[in-house]
Amino acid sequence: MSIKIYNTITRKKEVFTPLQPGKVSMYVCGPTVYNYIHIGNARPAIVFDTVRRYLEYNGFKVDYVLNFTDVDDKIIKVANELGIEVPEVADRFISAYLEDVGALGVKKATHNPRVTEAMDDIIAFIQALVEKGYAYEANGDVYFKPREFTGYGKLSHQSIDELRSGARIQVGEKKTDPLDFALWKEAKEGEISWDSPWGKGRPGWHIECSAMVKKYLGETIDIHAGGQDLAFPHHENEIAQSEALTGKTFANYWMHNGYININNEKMSKSLGNYLLARDLINKYDPQVIRFFMLSVHYRHPINFTEELLESAENSLDRIKTAYFNLEHRKTSSLDLVDHKDEWLEKLATWREQFEAEMDDDFHTANAISVLFEVAREANVYVQMKQTCSQVIDDFQDTIRSFLNILGIELEVETDLLDEEIEKLIEERNEARKNRDFARADEIRDMLKAKNIILEDTPQGVRWKRG
Repeated sequence: MSIKIYNTITRKKEVFTPLQPGKVSMYVCGPTVYNYIHIGNARPAIVFDTVRRYLEYNGFKVDYVLNFTDVDDKIIKVANELGIEVPEVADRFISAYLEDVGALGVKKATHNPRVTEAMDDIIAFIQALVEKGYAYEANGDVYFKPREFTGYGKLSHQSIDELRSGARIQVGEKKTDPLDFALWKEAKEGEISWDSPWGKGRPGWHIECSAMVKKYLGETIDIHAGGQDLAFPHHENEIAQSEALTGKTFANYWMHNGYININNEKMSKSLGNYLLARDLINKYDPQVIRFFMLSVHYRHPINFTEELLESAENSLDRIKTAYFNLEHRKTSSLDLVDHKDEWLEKLATWREQFEAEMDDDFHTANAISVLFEVAREANVYVQMKQTCSQVIDDFQDTIRSFLNILGIELEVETDLLDEEIEKLIEERNEARKNRDFARADEIRDMLKAKNIILEDTPQGVRWKRG
């Protein structure tokens, strides 16, 4: 079955056909780095990392670019408040971003370009738009003229007149039409700036991504992605300025993830329900946060409550427990038993179902339902009097494969090797046999401190990394 992507620009699911066989060019809009990211920023990081993982699972080589806006009004404001330079603010919060999304299982991007590193490309891009008549200079500022670009509004599905009705010229802006947007801003006194044909200044927000897409991925790319809030005006403006310059389709597939609500209310500082990702990571297992984010289809809004996060924690624990139950049962498995082929066929069917759900616009919520079914049946299987080592291996491979696609790791790092854990469990069993319960409890507590959880079962003591 082919992968289908819901394309925002056509508002329908389309079979994914990359520009080059076996390769995918993918650009995801990254953060403006003036603060720690909130969980709304974490959602696209997790969602599009999962899209990337599934494309790679299908054999594609993904060139994945996520940018950092490292010069902006908000960054300048923070730098002034802290009494430090703009690059120092940017460096601090880029490091924080990478640390936070890394904890959430997000793989490193192929490229993480910064605006300040692409300034020559941005200026050249703007110059070309001015020469083509799509942009104009106004006393040190440069503006793009959407009315000159046929098709403006095609991503947001609004006509130029509908967009015009909501547009205003703000105080200090030098544009001639309310729809026009800034490509270059004249520097204010004392601000960080760059030399340009229009004087000292810095780029507008929208032009940055267009220039970096062109620089790192080319004039036409496969997938452009980001939060739903970016569709207009940011992505709409990217399309206009990029296609005005090149005359080519900017991106073949547009993907946008839905919003996050907190206790059924929109997240905002004014409501006092603004959650930073790192605060959540410090309180909960980041894998649980990731699993929770993927428990709803990426295009739908997701409601965050502590109860739902705890439910996700219990659900993920059940899946991991099923995996480690299989691991423990290996010790008493046989090579050949009845019903082996029946179980192997079931597992093959579950893999097909999981892939079918992911093929359908990366429907992680339904894919997780298939994973639950596999875990439930695994628990049934390990209770059978006779089990087959091949079936157990296939169960484990299936669960591990599904979790890898979702970006969930089964193992948690510990400084104890498996052999050392087994030896301590043996010593504990011996202590219990000799009624030295103090020593048995001491070993259990020591293992618990190392994140090793013991569980007594009819087949003996099993352990797992917590």
